[in-house]
Order: sequence, then structure tokens, then C-alpha cells
Amino acid sequence: MKHKLYTISQKITALVVIFSLFQLTIAGQENTLVVNNRETSYTFPVAAKATMPAFFYDPKDAVVIKIAAEAFAQDVKTITEKQIRLLPGGSISGKYAIVAGTIGRSTYVDALIASKNINVKAILNQWERFVITVVTPANAPSKKILVIAGSDRRGTAFGIFHLSRMMGVSPFVWWADVTPVKRKQLFVSGSYTSSAPSVQYRGIFINDEDWGLQPWAAKQVDTAIKDIGPKTYAKVFELLLRLKANYIWPAMHPCTKAFYYYKQNPKVADDYAIVVGGSHCEPMLRNNVCEWAETYQEEYGRKPGEWRYDVNKDEIYAYWNDRIKEAVNYESVFTVGMRGVHDGSMPGPKDPVEKVKLLQTVIADQRKILNLNFGKPASSLPQIFVPYKEVLSLYRRGLKLEEDVTIIWPDDNHGYIRQLPGEAERKRIGGHGVYYHLSYWGAPQDYLWLSSISPSLIAYEMEKAYRQGAGKLWVFNVGDIKPAELELQFAMDMAWDVNKWSAANAFSYTNSWASEIFGDALAVEIAAIKNEYYLLAASGKPEHINTINFTHTQLQERLDRYAALDQEAQQIKVRLPASLQDAYFQLVLYPVLGAKLMNEKILFAKSSFRKDQPATDAEYCSLRSTKAFDSIRFITNIYNKEMANGKWDNIMSWHPREQAVFKMPPLYNDVNEKKRDSLAIAFSNAPIPNLQLHAVDAEIKSADSFIELRKIKGIGISGGAIASYLLNGKTGDTAGAYIEWGVSLPAGEYTVIVKCLPVFDVNKSAFLRYRIAVEGDGEATVNVHTEADSRVWRENVTRGYSMGKSTHVFKEKKTSIRIYFQDPGLVISTIEFFKQKRLNQ
Repeated sequence: MKHKLYTISQKITALVVIFSLFQLTIAGQENTLVVNNRETSYTFPVAAKATMPAFFYDPKDAVVIKIAAEAFAQDVKTITEKQIRLLPGGSISGKYAIVAGTIGRSTYVDALIASKNINVKAILNQWERFVITVVTPANAPSKKILVIAGSDRRGTAFGIFHLSRMMGVSPFVWWADVTPVKRKQLFVSGSYTSSAPSVQYRGIFINDEDWGLQPWAAKQVDTAIKDIGPKTYAKVFELLLRLKANYIWPAMHPCTKAFYYYKQNPKVADDYAIVVGGSHCEPMLRNNVCEWAETYQEEYGRKPGEWRYDVNKDEIYAYWNDRIKEAVNYESVFTVGMRGVHDGSMPGPKDPVEKVKLLQTVIADQRKILNLNFGKPASSLPQIFVPYKEVLSLYRRGLKLEEDVTIIWPDDNHGYIRQLPGEAERKRIGGHGVYYHLSYWGAPQDYLWLSSISPSLIAYEMEKAYRQGAGKLWVFNVGDIKPAELELQFAMDMAWDVNKWSAANAFSYTNSWASEIFGDALAVEIAAIKNEYYLLAASGKPEHINTINFTHTQLQERLDRYAALDQEAQQIKVRLPASLQDAYFQLVLYPVLGAKLMNEKILFAKSSFRKDQPATDAEYCSLRSTKAFDSIRFITNIYNKEMANGKWDNIMSWHPREQAVFKMPPLYNDVNEKKRDSLAIAFSNAPIPNLQLHAVDAEIKSADSFIELRKIKGIGISGGAIASYLLNGKTGDTAGAYIEWGVSLPAGEYTVIVKCLPVFDVNKSAFLRYRIAVEGDGEATVNVHTEADSRVWRENVTRGYSMGKSTHVFKEKKTSIRIYFQDPGLVISTIEFFKQKRLNQ
């Protein structure tokens, strides 16, 4: 034992001596890191014909460093077919070496710092930052070391995976079979120092996993337990690290056992340095659907009492306390508060005032549990409170939260954030965050099949939240992960650097994404396909098409655009190499085909009942609808059974939750004449506007201290909108920001319909107003705000817009029209003019 200790001591001393001879020589300034296949005097060979470097890491460093190093070595092998040797410990040897480690935990990195060969002052004691640079020995310029130094364990891992991504390895290299371009050599030059992440906690919620992730994991990955378990989570956690994410709400539906049920799960999360939390209905890391409703007797030897804190406090308190005892050695974010066993309202007194008091007692007791188990104040531990659904009303009634608790503001489940912190709330020490849906089970209708919320909409809502102080924690409901790859990658890229991917340039993200995965040559065309896919979904997600009443003109235009989109996507497919066919099918072709076929199934079925058309046309529409239904099943079978040699079998369901929209709709051919009459549709009577204007074509004029108007591409039903941005964090009525057109219409009385993004007001005032002024006819003020879960809200989120209406008299000449943004947060997409006589018809 003494001999071994002496040997290690000698090695450490040798490292310091060696590193003291080094000096930092960088090609250019900071953040000039370049990866290519050309060797120069400045480059470091990650993989070269003549030599391969060894990869050194300290075995006493965090486990995630070893995990990231192994993944990096596999990435290099995938690209170059060359193998990097991984060496945990020992003296640096060889002409070239890669060193990765965490400041204060890596012998190698600490020696470099001590010898003043790397300067880490910019990242020292920072959250998740890293430096990548090349160190050259002063007395032996032929020797080089590529150093990846992290401020903490995740910073180091992010640095390693950052370099992988620069080499051409997509974060979805495994999860979407994105094969990187093969290269014979890889060289690195320059230097990179990361900035602090914009959002401290960034992650996902695996949810509604019943029809995809759980059956797939049970059959393909965690086959021994037939569930989502440690092997599956290891794959999920690697994806999160590659995305520079750090946080998860684990799967929690009844089909899945609780995360802590399998004791390896939290251990794997800690190995991968992933912070574990719980959803809005999982306080104190407890999954009540499983652990209270199903496995409580297995854990405690008796059945549980009532899930109601005012009558069963002791049992529930002990249940929470036992979980926190397990969690003390892991990195967690603790959800405080209480809801129903699953996703219902908190049981308790009917009186809302008494319910607020009970909820405050619950939270106070939960903080006591944290104090006792961690031996330090709860205020030093990360906690979140999620005012989801009816809990928001309890919060609005005056619920008192300790200042250190982070409030996580939810969207309305359809991509529009319901409330944001006011000026006083933004002063909270714990800060604020957002819970945002890219997938959803619930009213007015699910969207569990395809992911279709655009990067532009995500960016607009999340940037608005960030500027309002909600930048502590972002968690995205991604369902089964698989249908939401692009949207998830965008969300995490934005969370890492909110300034790089803001609403102003989010529309261009699809081009960046396509270039990264499929190459520059086809990037513009693939981006155009994805952008058209998002635009069509903005006026009706594939899962919501059966609830929207299109005019016959709109219906036909929609079918034509989907047919053109399909043709464009198929033309791209034949131009891609075999190595990218599986990735293209998952990420581009399947969503496009699925959306197109769903629209054809529903809209051709509706068209089969169109009045005043020949029976042969009705029969044709019926056949097209049936063919689309069969094709959806066909392409989903390819996804599960044929793509990637069956790797994803069971991951994709074309009929999650057996919703009616996925079934075959009534057809002209299948019903009798009496039924045909009841289903007949008189498309011809739908009004057509005399004039339609797009907000982005208007002239912006503003002299306002509260808001600024900006044109945002990629949001709204017409592919762009004018959005009002809050200035200086202040709120208040405004009258100085407006957009203006000059229009020519025949004289007469017109109804003017203004279509807006169905967002919520930021003032919590129930006002989201615009003021419309028509030259020579005065003004009208219209409020388009709606409350979540109302009838109007349900209609708005399925069709993609809220709507204001006013009546004006136009003279027979060119007329000036102004629309003033009365309240911050208003987003206007299109303006339509209907002559009153035509509208009445």
C-alpha cells in the first residue's frame, strides 16, 4: 500500500514539473475554436493518419467525466474509424494528449493552473462553464496537449460534448440515428471559453409515455424489468448532456414505475450529473400515481390512508420525509406544494380561502423536512412551486411563498404562457422559471402524436418570459422525446444562450439545424420544408383538424400545400446518402407525411359530403380519405419495424389514447341518404374577405416608453406577426405604438376582423387590447384577452388565433388605417375586411 501511495505521489509531482514547462499559445483570440481536416503548425490532431492522442482524465474526478470521455472516443471512432486510448490516471506521455477535468477535482487540470499554463479565472467557481484550448511545451514545441477544463462536473462534460458537436456529431446521433460525415483526419485549433448558461436549470419532462417510450423501453432497452429503467435513463441523460441540459422530471404515468422505485435510477442520474426534480403533481420527489396509489403497501406493509393533508398529515409527512432521506446524497430540485394523486386539484376544504391556508401549511412542513434531512436551511436548497391549472387561482388569492422558492410559470398547455412575474415578484430571491409544453394530453384536444410548435413561437414566448425575469429554470414537456427532436434541441440551445436564439432570428434555426445534420448543400431546402410544416400546423395541428371549420377555398388550398410539401420532401429524400435516410425519415419525412395524410383523411372525408357535387366526386373524396388512413398506418409501421433495423419498434403510435381524430371519419360512401343529408356541408356560404392584410407588411410607428413593436417571422397563421415587446420591465397602458397601412376599398360599411396570436396579457389585468382608427370614421377599442379553459380559449388554441371585431365606414378613396397596441404582449397576425352586406349573407 505504501509503495502504491508513493508511486501516485511521484506521478503528481511529475505532472506539475512537466506542466511548469508549458506556455499557452493560442491561434487568435478567445472563442476561435476551429475543427477541420487540415493540419497546420497551430493545429492539434484529434485523429490523424500518423498519430492518435491518448485521452487522460483523473479517476477521482466525477463519474460523468469518464462517461463523457468514453462517448467522445466513440464519436471520434464513428467519424474517423480511429480509436483514441482512454487513460484514467498516470503521467502524460506521447507526443499528443487530450486532458479533460474539473477544476479542483482533476490532478491534470489543477497542475496546469498551478503552472500558469491555463487561465481559468473567467470560469472559476462559475456554474457549468468550460475552457477548451491547446497547451504547447515551451521547451518542446512539437508536444501539444488539448485541454478541456470545467468549472464544475457538468461544465467539463459540456466541454467534451461541445467539441464532439463541433466535430460534426449531432446531439441526436443515437436518438435519431444521425450519422456524422466520415473524415480521415480531425484537427483542432484556437480556443474557446464558454459563457455562463442563460438559464440555470434546463431540461425535460418525459410525460404521457404510455404509447411510445414505455413500451419501446420495455421491449428494446430495459428488457429485464420491462419498464423505463436505468438503461433507458442512461440514454436519456447522455442526450441531455449533449444538449447542454442538466435537469429532468422523470416519466410518471401509471404505466411506468416511479423513478426511485428502481434504486439504480437516481444513481445513474448522479453518474451523469443530471439534476432530478418532479412535476407539478409530484412534490418532494414522490410519484404518487405509483408510490401512493400502487406500491405504498409494498414499501410500508399497509395500505395508505386518504391523500388529504388536513386529515392524514402524519402519514403523508412521513412518506415525504422517507424520500428526502434517500435523496440527500443526490443533486435535486424539490417541488413543493400539493395536488391530487395524479393531475387533479389538491383534496381539502371546498372554501378557497381555507384551501390556501392548507397549501401554506403543506409547504411549511415540506421545508421542515428539507431542513432536518440536509442539516441546513431549506433556503439554501433549490425548490420550485408550479402554479399549474387551478393552483394558479390559489396563488392569485394571496398564497404566501418564501422568497427563496422559485415560481415556475406554466403555459396553457398549448404554447402560450398564462402569467409572468410582475415588478414586485421579480425581486424574489428564488427567481422564476417556465413549464412549457411541446406535447400534451388534455383539453381541448391532445397533441401527443406529432410535434408541431415552431421554434419561432417557442422563442417568442420563452424570450418574453426571460426578459420578465423567468430565467432560473425551464422545463419542456416532450412526451416520448422522439416526436420532438428539433423542437427540444432548439429549446435547449436557446436555454443555453437566449441571445443567440431569440425570437428575432429563431426562424433561421431550421436552416442551422438542417445544415448541422444533413449538410449545407440541402439545408435551405430542408429548412423550407420544416418551416412550411410549422406554418400549416399554426392554423391547425394535425391532431386538431377535425375541430376546425375551413372554408372550401381554405380546405383546397391546405390540401394543395400539403401535396406540394410532400413532393418537395420526397425529392430531397432521393438526394440524401444511405447513411442519412433513417434520420431524414424520423426528423423530416414522417412528420410531413403524417400531417399531410391526417389532413387528407379528415378534409377529404368532409368534402365527400359537400352539397351540389356529383356523386362521383363524393366517391373520389371518400377513396382519398380511406387511402390516407391506410397510409398513416403504413408509414408508422415503417417507423417501428423497418427504420434503423427495428431499433425503434413500439416508439411511435399513430393513435395515442385512441382519440376520435385518429379513427376513420364518416364517409359519403358509408352512410345512407338520410345520414348524408345531416352531414352535408355548404362550403359555398362561407364569407370571403374583401381584403386581407398581413401585419408584417404594415409600417411600424412608435413613440412609447412601455413597448417596442417588432416584426417576428414564423409566428401566427400567416407566417409572421407584429409583436409588442415590454421595455424596461415595466407595464402599463400604452397608446404610442402603432402600425399603419393605406388601403383602397369601395365605399361602405365594413366589419374589420383582427387575428392575433392567442397569448395572455402580461399585466394580469384581463386586458389585451388594440385600438383601431380608420381615417374619417373614428376609433374602436377591442379586447382579445381570454381566460384559459374558457370556450373561446378552446377555439383559439385549436385554430391558432384569437379574434377581435369592429365595424367601420370607409369612404371611396385611399384610407389610412392605424392599429394601436393598447396593452403590452399583443401580437397581431392578419387583418380582414368584410363588406357588411357580404358578411350578412
